[in-house]
Amino acid sequence: MTGTRTGFRGWGGVAGMAAACALTAAVTLLPLSHGGADGLGAGSSGQSAASSVPVKADDCKDPEASLPSSAAGGPNIDAIRERGKLIVGVDQNSYRWGYRNPASGGLEGFDIDLAHAIAQDILGKPDAVIFRAIPTNQRIPALNNGTVDIVVRTMTINCARIKQVAFSTAYFQTGQQVLAPKGSSITGYDKSLAGKKVCSAEGSTAYDALEKNSFGATFKDKHDGQPGDEDQFTVPNQLDCLVRLQLGLVDAVVTDAALAAGQAAQDPAVELKGGKPFTTEYYGVATKLGKDDVVRRVNKVLDTYRQGAWTQAYDKWLVADLPGITGPPAPKFRTG
Repeated sequence: MTGTRTGFRGWGGVAGMAAACALTAAVTLLPLSHGGADGLGAGSSGQSAASSVPVKADDCKDPEASLPSSAAGGPNIDAIRERGKLIVGVDQNSYRWGYRNPASGGLEGFDIDLAHAIAQDILGKPDAVIFRAIPTNQRIPALNNGTVDIVVRTMTINCARIKQVAFSTAYFQTGQQVLAPKGSSITGYDKSLAGKKVCSAEGSTAYDALEKNSFGATFKDKHDGQPGDEDQFTVPNQLDCLVRLQLGLVDAVVTDAALAAGQAAQDPAVELKGGKPFTTEYYGVATKLGKDDVVRRVNKVLDTYRQGAWTQAYDKWLVADLPGITGPPAPKFRTG
């Protein structure tokens, strides 16, 4: 990284706050607030609000296919109503998606707005929600141990994860991309990564991609996967990678293009490499397996959300960094 460290700007405002959160608070589950919280690359138009596409539940050819929407209740919906609060796992470090506003101290972002919409539908109040910050590698455990009811945290739907948790229909399309300093020789997810140090979040689809093909990059060390040990390249929270990139500890980051665009907005010394994402992925709202009533209810919320609120949230939070997206991905439902 010679010649790039001095080119990074210092962080201020949201970015400085986010870095502090990522390095000090991301490793454990933390209650954040009780309501009242004040993928494709740039230029893509690959999303649309088309009608639903029925598909068969077969051998995971369509992992983003979910249960049909329903406004009905059920035992898990009833438990949430009895409690009077929806407990949602979110991020507090992803700029534009789920982050703390340094002025108000409240959580804001695209995912936060969606969480409020789900609370409004189930409980009649958008602020009837308890947010819990969870690191990337704790999203699935938090659902399965009952710490949260749902996760709304830029969580990619894929074949491995649908065996562990249940997903709603997709609410955003993205893909993996490389983030590196503007002056770097790295050109994308290709042979230019050879000999470079690359950071990704533990339990992320970026890490999975690097395991399949790292192009000769170093992306893990002897501590990888060991509890309590500090891994230089694999981190609990995705934003930690940007901090390490700024400190010159790594040469590049692999992450979702949607998240990387927010990081590039935080630090103008870095940029997305390769022109466009090298995968196609979809974000979904996750809950524990077996909570079919919650999945169907969230899908019902998303049916309405796609009709106007989605665009409003996109224009508010994402259009400046991810321009050209025309709408949300069309929902897919299982037929058998």
